[in-house]
Amino acid sequence: MKMRDWKWTSQDGLEMYAQSWEPETKPKAVACLVHGLGEHVGRYAHVGKVLADAGFALAGFDLRGHGKSGGPRGHLPSFDAYMDDIGAFQKQIDERFSDIPCFLYGHSLGGILVFNYVLRRKPDFKGVISTGAGLRTSLEEQKVKVTMARVLGTLMPNMAIPSGLDPTTLSRSPEVVDAYVNDPLVHDKMTFGFGKIMLSVIPWTFEHAHEFSLPLLIMHGKDDKLGYPRGSEEFAGLVKQDCTLKLWDGLYHEIHNEPEQGEVLDFMVNWMNSQLRNK
Repeated sequence: MKMRDWKWTSQDGLEMYAQSWEPETKPKAVACLVHGLGEHVGRYAHVGKVLADAGFALAGFDLRGHGKSGGPRGHLPSFDAYMDDIGAFQKQIDERFSDIPCFLYGHSLGGILVFNYVLRRKPDFKGVISTGAGLRTSLEEQKVKVTMARVLGTLMPNMAIPSGLDPTTLSRSPEVVDAYVNDPLVHDKMTFGFGKIMLSVIPWTFEHAHEFSLPLLIMHGKDDKLGYPRGSEEFAGLVKQDCTLKLWDGLYHEIHNEPEQGEVLDFMVNWMNSQLRNK
């Protein structure tokens, strides 16, 4: 397996960090990764190895305000900034892996982002994979925090507060939780501006789900207490095109970091292979 990393500049001048894991020979396809809130692409090295062993490449970048990329931690100036960043990264992948099919793969916040990127920008991918999409969360039940985000997102958009993410909800593996807690590139910050933007994005995502036009694999852990599986079920039920919904009994939020991760990643690989066979 080959690992590469590189830096690039966003449309508004931020230095962005990207990483890829590739087989020794030409990959049959590339999975373009969009990670979750507070984390970074380096946490997916083991996923990259599994995909490389199966003949695929995995490539991703640290979202603005995350990992080794620039920008205030957990802040988002506009939703278009995320969409533009993904678009710029897609162009780099097209250049680095010319004439190789590409899949779009998003986890948690990344799941929301890949849904929106397809719906808003109409890109050309062989298929889309979402895991643990954060479409329905406990935030909906916290009316005071929602009101604060709507008001202070306008008045003090750059002010950061703790995201409230409980690391023990990520995985049943204590090693995964410990590694997350002690990872210097992980943060627990979210600005009011970010919160206000995402509160408006999620209803829009459901309203336009019926327009989703690419083959789609949605996976979610049934015991996910961070991003509720019903969000993925609702979205899948609204999609009119080719959509596979796979719910995993007993698994927490990061299904790729659970003890059953081998089964999860095998399912993903088999689905991508099936899409490649569908000319």
